[in-house]
Amino acid sequence: MKLYLATPIVLVALLIATSGMAAVTRGWVLPMNRRHVRSPRLYGLGQLVAALALGWQVLFGLVIDDAGTRHWGTLTGGAMMVVGLIVMMVGQLAGGGREDRGAP
Repeated sequence: MKLYLATPIVLVALLIATSGMAAVTRGWVLPMNRRHVRSPRLYGLGQLVAALALGWQVLFGLVIDDAGTRHWGTLTGGAMMVVGLIVMMVGQLAGGGREDRGAP
């Protein structure tokens, strides 16, 4: 396992998962994304899927040694990442019940 690769990826995945949990449970989105996100819970779900995909890629790309398992595991992680990004985009486009708080 290459620890110098796994550590920053896992930290980024944890930050994305934390932001996703805040969006799913509280409807809170980072200030730089508030203007663009119309459905915070759907956006947060996409962030959770993307964080899971990053962790999946670290597990199968850096920890597992079997070549066949590594190939299919990282391919599955890539597909999960695409699904997470699509769900995040839908969360930006979907009209949710978010009220405008007067922010420009």
